[in-house]
Amino acid sequence: MTEIARKLRREQTASEAILWEALRNRKLEGRKFRRQHPIGKFVVDFYCDAEGLIVEVDGSIHELPEQQELDRQRQALLESLGLRFVRLKAKQVETNLSSALDTIRSAFLPSSQPSPFKGEGEVLPSPLRRGVGASKEATVIAWLWARTVKCPNPACGCQMPLVRSFELSKKKGKEAWVEPVIDNSQNPPVIKFEVKTGEGKPIEGTTSKKGSICLACATPTNLDYIRSEGKAGRMNAQLMAIVAEGDRGRIYLSPNDEHEKIAASAQPEWKPETELSTHPQYMGTPRYGMTRHCDLFTNRQLVALNTFSDLVSEARETIKQDMIANVTTDDGLSLTEGGANVTAYADAIVTYLAFAVDRCTDYWSAICSWNSVGEKMRNTFGRQAIPMVWDYAECCPFSDSSGNFGGAINWVQKVIRISSCNTKGFVQQIDATNIRNHYSKPIIVSTDPPYYDAVPYSDLSDFFYVWIRRSLSKIYPELFTTLATPKEPELVADQYRHGSRAKAQKFFEQGLEKVFTQVRKTANYGYPFSVYYAFKQTESEAVQSGNSQNIASTGWETMLEGLMRAGFSITGTLPMRTELANRMRGQGSNALASSIVLVCRPRLENALSTTRRQFLKQLQTEFPTDLKNLQQGNIAPVDLAQASIGLGMSVFSRYSKVLEADGNPMCVRTALQIINSYIDEFLNEQEGEFDPDTRWALTWFEQYQFEQGQYGDAETLSKAKNTSIKGLEEAGILIAKNGKVRLLKREEMLPSPQPSPNGRGRIKAGRLI
Repeated sequence: MTEIARKLRREQTASEAILWEALRNRKLEGRKFRRQHPIGKFVVDFYCDAEGLIVEVDGSIHELPEQQELDRQRQALLESLGLRFVRLKAKQVETNLSSALDTIRSAFLPSSQPSPFKGEGEVLPSPLRRGVGASKEATVIAWLWARTVKCPNPACGCQMPLVRSFELSKKKGKEAWVEPVIDNSQNPPVIKFEVKTGEGKPIEGTTSKKGSICLACATPTNLDYIRSEGKAGRMNAQLMAIVAEGDRGRIYLSPNDEHEKIAASAQPEWKPETELSTHPQYMGTPRYGMTRHCDLFTNRQLVALNTFSDLVSEARETIKQDMIANVTTDDGLSLTEGGANVTAYADAIVTYLAFAVDRCTDYWSAICSWNSVGEKMRNTFGRQAIPMVWDYAECCPFSDSSGNFGGAINWVQKVIRISSCNTKGFVQQIDATNIRNHYSKPIIVSTDPPYYDAVPYSDLSDFFYVWIRRSLSKIYPELFTTLATPKEPELVADQYRHGSRAKAQKFFEQGLEKVFTQVRKTANYGYPFSVYYAFKQTESEAVQSGNSQNIASTGWETMLEGLMRAGFSITGTLPMRTELANRMRGQGSNALASSIVLVCRPRLENALSTTRRQFLKQLQTEFPTDLKNLQQGNIAPVDLAQASIGLGMSVFSRYSKVLEADGNPMCVRTALQIINSYIDEFLNEQEGEFDPDTRWALTWFEQYQFEQGQYGDAETLSKAKNTSIKGLEEAGILIAKNGKVRLLKREEMLPSPQPSPNGRGRIKAGRLI
């Protein structure tokens, strides 16, 4: 933007030159103006820092309706960031300069104090650390807010801040925090905030999972009261601090009343008033009165998202006009119609721009928070949920820090640059249980299916859907026919949607089998069908029902069972690193690091059944050679056992069924136990007699000894060993904390026997009891 600004200064209009001569060198009331000044991604004609005032000189082009609409949107966005506008006609400047100057003069603030600008080039109101003084400029990165409710103590009644942490920066030598200042001279007491740096440390946060405490009177408050205040519409917010870009890192500012007034002045033209899901496991905000999607955003964020979404939609015509000026013909076909000319090109560019805005949505909500370790924005979706956030961070779209619009554009272009774009691609929204009716020719299928009840995809997708629909509904009308994403046919085991856990499980298992059956009938037999799967193994209980034994399937076993019932043979299970270790969900949490790729091919139609005895014999015959070949590959020890399962499952799943001695089919869990036993026997002859927990511990010890390892690696290995990390922890074998897993040493184990909740023995001094 700096280069564009310089070019505009060189090519200024006659009216701009006249006004600049009258404003330069503080000629107007001592105010310093800049000409052609960049603010974020815009360049304004004239700008006064001290007043937070933009002066625009409009020529004849600004009388066109389409240009007026662009000006209106641009002005609304900048005003939402705290700036004020004066618009002058070029003719007025050229013919009546004194009148134009009077108009500017009348917009000056009555006080000589600088106006706190809410974006790029803010005049900082107080001396700050790291060498930034009162007259320095800095770009705002974020505004940090605390939600508040009225203290329930009748003798107090202040607006009590709900704050998880007052820390701003934990970096050594650059510590910063917010310190509450209580004014008891007022009734009720008033709590304000000041930024502190250097030596010292912040007080503890006021709010936790148990409730909150009032800073003014120390009255404890439970979450039920806070929820009732939120549902009654009495939850407010108070600005705690402002984060800006300094010369040598972040700078932190104490807020004032003017900052809050400016934020409150933003008024969006449209709000996404669709209802949020009330699923208690994944949706935290409805319990506090935030029941609609618009409740997840501040008014200033709504203005920004409205503006960017509308500009994306309008950019289509601008792109087409620019292209037509350089291309003689246009076939008029859109991207969805298979076009490859001007219209389709404009559709493609607008789609990419909409992706960038949708990425910004993740950083432009009132569910974002401030990362005091990295001194940066933390996005909304650190995990697959919308939690309640007490002290939230409001991102500035025009900074150079995380969450800015330019960064989103950069991410999109990176994907485009490294993607293979040699052939056309198409996106269709169809029912996975009925895909055969949509394809006349065999297709290659690779899928990352729903993970049982782990993620409510459609409920969470609405957070992005409501905005991308606003941008792209005209280009892809068939994809955005509904106000929110469809819920009823979604293949997840959601007990709240289906009425009970048993009904949800039945819906999921039957639906999954239908999908895999459709894939088998549609897939190209010349290529394997691949399924990506990343799901924590959980404990399963055997339940006796008549003469048969039913296993309460985990997500992992359900996946294998569904594939086999659909007629697939599983020929391999390969670990693949698909999860970012530095994602928020993976930082300090017990999250998966790997996915398992199930490699499947259709089982022969005339596949025979076999007996348990023959199955065991076949494993003994094939396993040694296959496992030896696998060992020679570059596979980490924690992944070797999981990869080896594919060898055993290929034997098990090649048969239509494996019959037990009583004539009942062998279940997947039993097959996994047998396969694991053979794997362990091969890897270590002595390990074959051990229980699953011990086999897991021995394999883990081979690679890590008593050092910490990643939780995702431990979870992958536990799947292969037919156990779970939770069960191992309950047995006293390991400790799992903050995304790390470590075996317990002999001296750390329990001094006396204690029962285990899942029926396991506990480890005492190195012995299983």
